[in-house]
Amino acid sequence: MGIRSILSKPFASWVVSQQKRWMNQGGAVQIKLLESLLSEAQHTTFGQDHDFQSLKTYRDFVSAVPIADYEGIKHYIEEIIEGKKSVLWPGEPIYFSKTSGTTSGTKFIPITKESIPNHINGARDALLNYIYHSGESRFLDGKLIFLSGSPELDHQGNIPVGRLSGIVNHHVPGYLRTNQLPSYRTNCIEDWEEKVDTIIEETLTRDMTLISGIPPWVQMYFDRIQQKTGKSIIEVFPNFSLFVYGGVNFEPYRKKLHESIGRAIPSIETYPASEGFIAFQDQPDDPGLLLLLNSGIFYEFIPADSYFSENPPRFAIDQVDTGINYAVIINSNAGLWGYSLGDTVKFTSLNPYRLLVTGRIKHFISAFGEHVIGEEVEQAMNRTLAKFPEASIVEFTVAPQVSPESGLPLHQWFIEFSRPPQSLSDFEKELNLQLQKLNSYYDDLISGGVLRVLEIIPLRTDSFRSFMKSQGKLGGQNKVPRLSNDRKIAELLMPFTMTNYNSGRL
Repeated sequence: MGIRSILSKPFASWVVSQQKRWMNQGGAVQIKLLESLLSEAQHTTFGQDHDFQSLKTYRDFVSAVPIADYEGIKHYIEEIIEGKKSVLWPGEPIYFSKTSGTTSGTKFIPITKESIPNHINGARDALLNYIYHSGESRFLDGKLIFLSGSPELDHQGNIPVGRLSGIVNHHVPGYLRTNQLPSYRTNCIEDWEEKVDTIIEETLTRDMTLISGIPPWVQMYFDRIQQKTGKSIIEVFPNFSLFVYGGVNFEPYRKKLHESIGRAIPSIETYPASEGFIAFQDQPDDPGLLLLLNSGIFYEFIPADSYFSENPPRFAIDQVDTGINYAVIINSNAGLWGYSLGDTVKFTSLNPYRLLVTGRIKHFISAFGEHVIGEEVEQAMNRTLAKFPEASIVEFTVAPQVSPESGLPLHQWFIEFSRPPQSLSDFEKELNLQLQKLNSYYDDLISGGVLRVLEIIPLRTDSFRSFMKSQGKLGGQNKVPRLSNDRKIAELLMPFTMTNYNSGRL
C-alpha cells in the first residue's frame, strides 16, 4: 500500500467521527445554521430588503423570504456583476458558476469564500466515507480520472466565471494532484469528442483506479476505448475499482456500463449542484444519500404536488417525512435565499437524513392530468429491462403525443438501444404495464380509454450524442431531460428515428 492509502484511513475515521456529531441532530443543527446565516447576511442588500435583523424564528423567515428561481434573484446578480459589494452575501463572490437555464439563458451562480469548502469537502468526504465503511483505500495509489468541464475561467465584471467542475478542478487537494488525470491542458479542450480522444491517449497506458463522471459521458469514454483496443475496460485498467457519479440516476446506465467494464464495480453516488454539494452515498450498501446538514446550506422542502400552488407549504428538515416527493429549496453562505434548485427528492431515512434524487420539478408529463414524473419513468424502464435481460439501453426520453395522425393520444418513448429486446412489441407492453403500476392516474387514463398504450420510437446508434452535440451540450455536466410536457425535444429527435422500424422486432 502507498502512502496515500495508508494515511487516508485515520483521516477517514476522523471525518466520520465529526460527521456523527451532526448527522443525527438535523433539526437543531439546521436551525442554528439558519440563525448564523441570517446574522452574517443582515447588512447585505438582500438582508436589508427582507429585514433579516428582525427575523427571530423559522416562521418569520418563511414570511419574509419568498421562494425564487434564478429569475427571482437575477437583478441581484446583475448588481454584483456591475461591481456592487455585499449584495447577497458579505463582500463579493470569488467565482460565478456558469450553468445553462431553460428560461433564463446562462445563469451565474455565486460561489463565496465561505461556500467553496462545501463543494470541495463534500466530494472529499464521499470518498473518505467509502474508505471508512469498505476498508478499501488502494484506489488512491493509482491514477484518478475526473471527466469534467474546462478549468479555464472567463470574467463577469471582476468575478471569475467557469463551469462548476472546472472551478473545483482548481481546488483539488495537493495530495491528489500528482495522480489526477486528465492533464490541465487536456481538461481545457472545449470540443467534447476531441477531449475524450485526448483523454484516452493520456490514460490508456496508465494504472487507472478511480473514474468519476456523469454515466452517459463515462460510457462514451468506455466505448471509444473499446473501439480502439477491442478489450473490456477491466482488461485495459485491471485495477479499476471505484466509479463515482452524480447528476443522473445510474440505474438506466448500470447494465451497459458494467458490460463495458467486464464486471460489476463498486460505486458512489453524489449529489452535486452549481448551487452547492447537497448529499453523498455514505454507506456502500445503502442507496440513500446522506444530506449534508452542517455545510453552509439551510434546507427547505415543498411537497412536489403543492409546488405550483399559490402559497405552498415550506418545511424545515425536522418536518419532512419518508416516501414523499419534495422540491428542494436552499439558503446558503453563497448568498442564495429561498432558492429553488428545481430538483425533487424522497427521504428514505430520517435518522440520519438520507434521500434519493427523484427528478426535476419541471420535468413531468401531465398533458392529460397524469403527472408522470422522472422517478416513475426510470423505475418503469428498470423493471422492464429486468424482464428482458437481453436488452440494454443507451438513453431515453419521454414526451406526450396529444394529436397523433390516428387513434387516441399517447406517450411516446424515444429510446436508443445498445441491444434491442427480442420483441419490441412485448417490451412496449411490459413498459406500459409497469408505468400503470407506478402511476394510478396514468392507469385510469389507459383503463378508461382516454389514452392508448405507450409507443416506443427506436433511435439510431449515437442519436442522443448527436442530439446533444447539435444543442451545444455534449459532455461535461450536461444531461438529457428524462421527460417533458411538450414536443420540443421529441421533434428534434424525430430525424434520428430508425426508418426500418414498423411495429414489431428491430
